[in-house]
Amino acid sequence: MRWSPLLFGVPALLAILVRISTVPPYAQAANTYKVLHAFGKGKDGAGVFSGVALNSKGNLYGATTGGGAYGEGTVFELASGSDGQWREAILHNFCRPDHCDDGGLVWDTPALDSKGNLYDVSSAGIFQMTPGTRGWSFRLIHGFGAESALPPDEPGLSDLLLDAAGNLYGTFGVGKNYYGAVGELSPGTHGWEEKNLFDFCLHPRNGVCLSGSDPGYRLAWDTTGNLYGVTLEGGLNTSGVVYRLEHTTGGWKERVLHNFRSSASDGYYPYTGPIVDRIGNVYGTTQEGGGGGGCHGEGCGAVYKLSRGADGRWVETILYNFPTLKDGAGPSGTLAMDPAGNLYGVAGGGIGPCGGGGCGVVYKMTPDSNGKWTYTVLHRFIGTDGALPVAGPTLDDKGKVYGTTTTGGPSGYGVVFEIMP
Repeated sequence: MRWSPLLFGVPALLAILVRISTVPPYAQAANTYKVLHAFGKGKDGAGVFSGVALNSKGNLYGATTGGGAYGEGTVFELASGSDGQWREAILHNFCRPDHCDDGGLVWDTPALDSKGNLYDVSSAGIFQMTPGTRGWSFRLIHGFGAESALPPDEPGLSDLLLDAAGNLYGTFGVGKNYYGAVGELSPGTHGWEEKNLFDFCLHPRNGVCLSGSDPGYRLAWDTTGNLYGVTLEGGLNTSGVVYRLEHTTGGWKERVLHNFRSSASDGYYPYTGPIVDRIGNVYGTTQEGGGGGGCHGEGCGAVYKLSRGADGRWVETILYNFPTLKDGAGPSGTLAMDPAGNLYGVAGGGIGPCGGGGCGVVYKMTPDSNGKWTYTVLHRFIGTDGALPVAGPTLDDKGKVYGTTTTGGPSGYGVVFEIMP
């Protein structure tokens, strides 16, 4: 089932992500969990559906969907001081009454370029924020409302991807046939220019979009410059696909790597973007399906891997089926991978008084030499320490895991957290 916080609100979020079932106890890994910042004080932001981006100085950047000076959300920075305490700075308050064309409702994790500029997506369009001696400046570089683009309606749906030249890539176009597109924004002498790279479902067969339809979530690069992504619908089984866009001299060409099946043998509805490792394997999660069977028989979601065989075909391996709520269920947010090849993610379920189904978990998956993967819960939220994580985690070079929760914490408006596994 596709969920949208805009439609249901934070209190109903977990009930849609996961379903209640009877669960056995599970062990939790020993680690250090710390709340770096709890939202909801004064003119602070509230409702953190975006993840955090990490710059070269170790500062964290993110956005809130509400709160701030005008109640329409903020862009914030968290910086660690010499005393080890993290301090928040509000870089932008959305929707000033006298100048309300900057939008609000920022669901997506920011992207940072090598110059320290920040890019993200509001309800008004794609914006750029630039640091300066007098603070941060804000400007829209691509507006929504035209047929070329639409505002996002779910967390992470329009996460932006940067290349080394400073071009932005994402699924922000509606496409020629209104089934979605992948686009590029490039800075030029006359502002930012949009280029449509690929349109989905231009040639449906018997009403089926074999190329996939309704693309979303963050794209990923491989080492040769190809783009990878997922569609929420379409494909042979109408349950979404994983695709690759190959950068050729004749333009961008799509190849469907996997068609998800609406069955217990496979996950389906991939509501997170993929990631690609150094040798070209693709990893991701699905919010439903899998063989767990602990969520009213529909499966609680799965973690999958796609590998290319010697014959050129892509083969899916299910690394983990979420079996029950206590262990996490309905994974969301793009996975993160550390240099050792371990995977990190967030999911619903767990424990705590959040809608009757738990307040969510942060998990880690570790591969062994035999190709098997071990699933470990790093942290189970209980509400007072944060609740209902949606955005995927961010890793630093010391092995720390950073992330956000949409609600919970001392004031109930979400937190930014740190875990040392």
